[in-house]
Amino acid sequence: MKLSFAVIFALILLAGSAYSQQKIGYVDSKVILETLQDARDAQTNLDNMVQKWKLELQSLNDSLFIMKDDYDKKKLILTEKIKQQKEEEIKVQEQKITDFKQNKFGESGEYFQKQTELMKPVQDRVFKAIQDVAKEGGYDFVIDRSTQLMLLYMNDRYDLTQKVIKKLEAQ
Repeated sequence: MKLSFAVIFALILLAGSAYSQQKIGYVDSKVILETLQDARDAQTNLDNMVQKWKLELQSLNDSLFIMKDDYDKKKLILTEKIKQQKEEEIKVQEQKITDFKQNKFGESGEYFQKQTELMKPVQDRVFKAIQDVAKEGGYDFVIDRSTQLMLLYMNDRYDLTQKVIKKLEAQ
């Protein structure tokens, strides 16, 4: 019993000493991306595209509003056939709006496709620079502080953000 306790205690000590030798650093990818000109250019491109789509969407909504308003004002004097036709036109316009939103902003919409297209090369460069800095500095782990991972304390001496930015600027 004493022997197994001694073995377990020795293993815990060895594990603890191995753990204490690990070097952990962190970066703030949000700061890195804000620093890179190509990331800012990609974001500006996306923002311009979204602004254009918002104008198109507003135009579709305005058209729907006019259609509904016109229908409401005239529905008392319209024949049943024309009422049904107007109601169908309104439904078609509502579906156009729904389809437009889905095509542009849905899960597999144009926005996310374009975001991936524009940001993937930038993210790949950042990831490679983080890997290079980590290898050069002998870090075992690098954590991104801008994610939702809860870190209660970080010593600034382990912040690799500026090293990664310098590495990217040197490329």
